[in-house]
Amino acid sequence: MGLVDDNKNKEKEASEDEGGAARGGGRQMSDDSSFYTTDQEEDNDDESALQLGPQCSLKEQLEKDKDDESLRKWKEQLLGSVDINNIGETLDPEVKFLSVAIVSPERPDMVLSIPEDGKPQGLWFTLKEGSHYRLKFSFQVSNNIVSGLRYTNTVWKSGLRGKPLITFFSTKDMIGTFSPQQEPYTHEMPEETAPSGFMARGSYTAKSKFLDDDNKCHLEINYTFDIRKDWASAD
Repeated sequence: MGLVDDNKNKEKEASEDEGGAARGGGRQMSDDSSFYTTDQEEDNDDESALQLGPQCSLKEQLEKDKDDESLRKWKEQLLGSVDINNIGETLDPEVKFLSVAIVSPERPDMVLSIPEDGKPQGLWFTLKEGSHYRLKFSFQVSNNIVSGLRYTNTVWKSGLRGKPLITFFSTKDMIGTFSPQQEPYTHEMPEETAPSGFMARGSYTAKSKFLDDDNKCHLEINYTFDIRKDWASAD
């Protein structure tokens, strides 16, 4: 997205907080989560999207504020290792997700490849009930800066006695703002604890989405997973 003049200060402050994300740092747990709701949640991203200014290329972004030294230096810092002399004119950032790892102190990391269509076939993974774990994503950014990249995840479980699916868990987390570079970024999500007990065990369906400030969805993953008494055996 373009760097909007009216939001210069806000973007500058936000980037300082989000700099850790560009270096692969973790983030605090989002407050926007819910457990065991009884109705399926609708996607409200379109309704809550910010009204932002027009997109512009990286060259245009640098040229717009070339007389503001502090803002120019901040933009150059955000761009990091990008060769400014070889910046293109592409407006839309491209974010490609390479893999997701399930990181837990109880076992070696489970690294899962992400299909391009976002639809892993069959059971994607198994969680041990009551286990502590984090999701660690690896992704590449090209063409332009991606601003306000965020993660949403909704999990459904079949209701008892043939009742419809219920929303078991829903959460949203901010990932950050990233400049294009050849090397992949890594980002760890906040730690989560898998539910435990007889009622928690079983199969689940889930939908994860990665959206930016322009409400562009860079990836949607639809998958299934299990919660069991123990981790699944390694292949």
